[in-house]
Amino acid sequence: MTNDRRPLAVLTSRIRLEERLILQELRRRDVEFEQVDTRRLVFRLDGPLEVPYRGAVTREISHTRSAYGARLLEHAGVPVVNGSRLITLCGDKLLTTLALREGGVRTPRTMAALVPEAALDELDRFGYPAVVKPLTGSWGRLAARLADHESAEAILEHRAAFPGPVNQITYVQEYVDKPGRDIRAYVFGTEVVGATYRVSDHWRTNVARGGRSEVCVPTDELTKLLSATAEAMGEGVLGVDVFEDREGRLYVNEVNHTPEFHGAVEALGEDLVTRYVDYVLGQLDLWAA
Repeated sequence: MTNDRRPLAVLTSRIRLEERLILQELRRRDVEFEQVDTRRLVFRLDGPLEVPYRGAVTREISHTRSAYGARLLEHAGVPVVNGSRLITLCGDKLLTTLALREGGVRTPRTMAALVPEAALDELDRFGYPAVVKPLTGSWGRLAARLADHESAEAILEHRAAFPGPVNQITYVQEYVDKPGRDIRAYVFGTEVVGATYRVSDHWRTNVARGGRSEVCVPTDELTKLLSATAEAMGEGVLGVDVFEDREGRLYVNEVNHTPEFHGAVEALGEDLVTRYVDYVLGQLDLWAA
C-alpha cells in the first residue's frame, strides 16, 4: 500500500452513458479522481513535467487526442489504461489487421492500397461484394459496401477527393455474409468478461446505428479466438468485434480501445462496469484509493 494520494485522471470530452456509469462507480468506491477534458490539456515540454495524477484512464472518443494525451502522460511517468501504444494500434484498422495476422488470428480477407485508384485496379481480382472503410473511426461511419466494379468506381472516386493523405489509404475487406448479427466481446487483460450479439437487419450491426444487443455465451472456440486477439494486440481494455459467417466460422473484424457499453449493459448487467473499474484500478495500483 502506498501513501500517494494523488487522484486518478479520467480523460474525456463528450460524456456518454459509458462515462457516466464509470464515474458513478468510481464515486461509489470513494476513489479520488479528476475528470479531465482533453480539449483543455496543455503540457509544457521545456522543463520537468509535474502532473498531479497517480494514474489515468482514457475515455476520450477522439482517437488522436486519446493517443497523444496518453503518450504525454506516459512521458510524465503517469501510467495510463489503455496505453498509447494500444490506442494507436487499435485506432487504425490497417495496423490492427497487421497485428492480428502476425498473431495468427483469423480476420476477413483484406487488401490495402496507398491510393484509391490502385484499389480499383485490384478489386476485380479480389472479388465482390467488398467493404471499404476509413482507417480510423467508429460506428460504421464512412464504410461503404461495394457490390460490383461500377459501384466501386463511383465510391472510390469519391474517396479520392477526401482531403488529407491518410484518407487516400484504401482499406478493403471481403464482405462477410453474417446471419443477421455479429459479436461484441469484452476482454479486460487476458480475461473474457462478457459478450453480446449485435442483431440488425442492416449489414452494419452497430448498436449506435440501431442494432440491438442480446446475450452471447462464449464458446470455447470464441474464447480461444479472443484470448489470441488479446495476445496479438497487447493486454488492456478491449472491445473485440467478431464476425461469424453462414458456416459458423469466426473472424476478428476490429478491436476497440475505448469500448462502448450501451446495449451491452442492458444485456449483461452493470457487472460489466464493475469489472471494468476493477481492471483499471488493479492495473494502476489504486486499490488503496
